[in-house]
Formats: sequence, C-alpha cells, structure tokens
Amino acid sequence: MFERKIINDPVFGFINIPKGLLYDVVRHPLLQRLNRIKQLGLSSVVYPGAQHTRFQHSLGAFYLMSETIQQLATKGNFIFDSEAEAVEAAILMHDIGHGPFSHVLENTLTGNVGHEQISLFMMEQINKDMNGSLNLAMKIFKNEYPKKFLHQLISSQLDVDRLDYLRRDCFFTGVTEGNIGSARIIKMLDVVDDNLVVNSKGIYSIENYLTSRRLMYWQVYLHKTTVACEKMLVNTLMRAKYLAKNGKELFAPPSLRFFLYNDIDEHTFTADSEALHHYSQLDDNDIWCTIKEWAKNDDKILSLLSKDLVNRNIFKVEVFNDPIEEEYIEKVRTNIAKEYNLSTADTEYLINISTIQKDMYDVNDEQISILYKDGTVKDISEASELFNMSLLSKKIRKYYLCYQRL
Repeated sequence: MFERKIINDPVFGFINIPKGLLYDVVRHPLLQRLNRIKQLGLSSVVYPGAQHTRFQHSLGAFYLMSETIQQLATKGNFIFDSEAEAVEAAILMHDIGHGPFSHVLENTLTGNVGHEQISLFMMEQINKDMNGSLNLAMKIFKNEYPKKFLHQLISSQLDVDRLDYLRRDCFFTGVTEGNIGSARIIKMLDVVDDNLVVNSKGIYSIENYLTSRRLMYWQVYLHKTTVACEKMLVNTLMRAKYLAKNGKELFAPPSLRFFLYNDIDEHTFTADSEALHHYSQLDDNDIWCTIKEWAKNDDKILSLLSKDLVNRNIFKVEVFNDPIEEEYIEKVRTNIAKEYNLSTADTEYLINISTIQKDMYDVNDEQISILYKDGTVKDISEASELFNMSLLSKKIRKYYLCYQRL
C-alpha cells in the first residue's frame, strides 16, 4: 500500500508527500527550521498578510515539481522514478540556506557568503545524515547530471521555484496583479534536445508570467518602504557588529553572538562546522528578541534604530530616476547630525543610498524557448507579439535615498 502524508496548503490544496526519502527530507531539522523564517522577510510592514514561511514555499515548489514531472512523462519524456524522487528532493531543499531576513544577513553577518553556497553546505549535511541517499539530488541541483532539463526545473527563468513564489506571494499579500496561471504553464511544458520548452499555445501565459513577475518586484519585493526597513535592519546589525568589534558587551542569543563577535567568510563555513551549526540555529525570532533588547542599549545609534524597527518608525524614502546629487545627500546628512547631535561619521548608520535595477527577462541567462507545431524553437523575445528584445531586456534602474526621519 502507498503510504503518504497529506498536507493542506492554502494555495494548492492537498499536497501528498510519499513516505520514505522525501518525507525524511521534510522532517529533517534543517528543513523544519524554515518554518521559523518568513518568506518575504520585512514585507509585512507594507502587506500585513505576508506572514507565510519559506517552509510553505518549499512544499508548494515540491507540489509543482511533482505535477511537472507527471506532465512531462505523459508527453513521452522518459524520467526514471529515482530521477523524479531526486529532483523533488532537490526542490524541497533549494531554499534551505536562507537565513532570517535572507539578504540582510548576507550583507552583514555572514561575510557575503550567499544563501546558495550555504544551501549546498546544508544539503551535504543532510546527505551525510541520510547515508548518501541524496547524491543524485545534489548532482541535479549543481547541474552535474546529464539530463539538463531537470536542473532547469529547479533554476532557470521559468522554474517551479518562481512559479510557486509568484502565486504564493500574491495570495498572501493580496496583490492580485501578480497572479499567474501556473497550472496552464506546466501543462504547456515539454523537452526538446534536453532543454525545457513551452508549447506555442502557452505563449500568452508566459507573457502574463513575465509581466506579473515585473509587477511583483516593483510592487512587493522592491517596495520603497520594504527597502527602507531592510536598510534599517542592515544598519542596526552593522552598528552592533562595529560595537562588538570594539569590545562592547551586547545582548545576543548564542548563535547570533557567534556571528557578531567573529569575522566570517566562506572558509569559516567549510572548515568549521560550528559556523554552520550556529547558522542553522538562527531564525526570525532571534533577530526580533535581540532588537527588542538593543532598544534599551546605552549606545544612542543602536537603541534609536532598534526602537524605530520595533515601533515601525521607518526611514523616510525618496526615489529618483537619476543618480542623486552629492550636494543633496550632504544636506540630509548635515541635518541628521544636527538633529541627533552626532558626528558626520556616525550618520552613516542613519542614511543609506542604494541603486536598484531589475529587468523583466535576461537574454544572457537560460532562455524561455517556445516550441511550434513544425518543430521550430524560438526564444520568447522573438516569438512574442507583445514584447520585443529591447523591451524584455530593458533594465529599470531606480535610486533610493533612505534616511532617519527628522
């Protein structure tokens, strides 16, 4: 008898997880930790409904992967059961290296070691715990397996990761413009010459998918208030790191303390399993409980930033289409120094200048290919009537000036 666990998901309904390897991956503590990390980090300051977790996203991506594998098999693409299980295990673990507030931690405490690299370290740990049963999953994840299309399902410009997070994020934020027809896209997928292609009947769904992704980036992921809140958190952690480096005793749970009081780089993670252990213990709760304590700290800047984060007194944001004039930045800096009685050097924690750019489609990345009845395959930029190459690949660049309210 086929044994399975059934999980009720608010986006896709019932998700079946077969007992065995896949269920063991789901139950592993390193995957369960994603239950304590929000998918959208600080986006809930703008969209209060965005409380869903990275664990929910991993399950949703797993569901879409199993649907895709079944769909490809019905079209005569031969996929071994072991390959199907491996690619499903890989998508379950694809986000396993994300820390609390994701990119915030990468920019401050982990010495620019990306979550992709940490994901690999964690996968190796799970594989070790499961006696090497994830070797095939890791080969597919690292694009070292002959069937290239299996890796494309995990990481490309049209992968099940994106199909889930667009659907899920738009569901929980209430931003309806981001909704995509993931079921329709999956039904239209096929494989030609070991590459994923989309049947030409699905071209409108792909156009909608690319438009929705662009809307979600500027309306949700790069919303100016979310960006400002993330910059505040980055500056708070940078200030704490600076104080720790100068010998100040700060409150922090043991795992966060490890990253505050030690210099971290990729070598620390590979050579020292203690770093990976501490990282795996970190979640959103550690950051919030620490910030609540720092609000009472005697360091003026650390306490100001921490109080403002807790009480949602977010940096003021100004968005420009052209580079910001240095004269204007200096004027803002001088006003902050005067208002809070700080040195000009210390104002760097209360002001942030960043450039953010995003395109709808990267022509240099894995292509989204459209398959026609006569067997010809064209890139979406050639096939689409709605988009052309210049429109699809046009980079939209915005300049953000975030600073402490006066």
